Amino acid sequence: MKENKNIVLACIDGSVLTDAVCDYAAWIAQRVDAPLKLLHTIDHHHEKAVTTDLSGNIGLDTQDQLLENMTEQEQAESKIRLQHAKTVLTAAKERAMQAGIAKPLTRLQHGSLLESLAEIKQDIRVLVIGARGKQHENQENEIGAKIDNLIRSLHLPILVAYQAFKAPEQIMIAYDGSEAANKAVDMVAASPLYKGLVCHLVCVSKKDSADTLLEAAVSKLHAAGDIEIITANLQGKAEEALCAYQSDHNIDMTIMGAFSHTRLHDILLGSFTHNMLLKTKKPLLLLR
Repeated sequence: MKENKNIVLACIDGSVLTDAVCDYAAWIAQRVDAPLKLLHTIDHHHEKAVTTDLSGNIGLDTQDQLLENMTEQEQAESKIRLQHAKTVLTAAKERAMQAGIAKPLTRLQHGSLLESLAEIKQDIRVLVIGARGKQHENQENEIGAKIDNLIRSLHLPILVAYQAFKAPEQIMIAYDGSEAANKAVDMVAASPLYKGLVCHLVCVSKKDSADTLLEAAVSKLHAAGDIEIITANLQGKAEEALCAYQSDHNIDMTIMGAFSHTRLHDILLGSFTHNMLLKTKKPLLLLR
């Protein structure tokens, strides 16, 4: 049976942000009337390496016994991981149903998360993921090690969740006139996801250039209707100014383009996207 197109996909791993990922994905799925799928991956490539040295002067019988013991241990660990994954998916499915999703889909995949997503990326409308997985779940000033690579590799809208779900009422578009920023404006104007919300269109630039940049974007959003628009021009370092505005105006979700520069530019000057991922505490919807 062919799977549904244009799904909202929640990537879950049983970490402390799993509930938030489920809730935001359910909120999006209901607002845009799309199927919700819950994905859990078991990455066997990141298992702890066995350090036992079998090359020494031990007998063949002892080597065989050690290998047999190692195989049994690996099988037991795989069984535990599989049971954990099924438990996480079951709990997430129940949570999604409580949130109003009639028939959430589930998928348990073996392999890396990026590989798993690459297989089904053509079916994904929005991807939802936690800012930190199991490895960094108690480190609030860190983000998951794979997030940068995932955002660069997948040209999809990706919502990064940071804390418990709150239904968005006020959103902010970080606008700089770039192709990605204009894509964000077009998406907000066209999607039912943002209807009835307050949209802050925020530019960090010199005032004269900001007014020119914002004018066309405001016209697009006004044409969409049913969106209240507030514009703002900020000064200073972009990520600091945006995060301060986000906090001062109770912004529930920020929308922005991601990694618009080359890798060399990011290495030399630092990545605005990466800095926003680190500094923000509210959901960040990234467009590629």
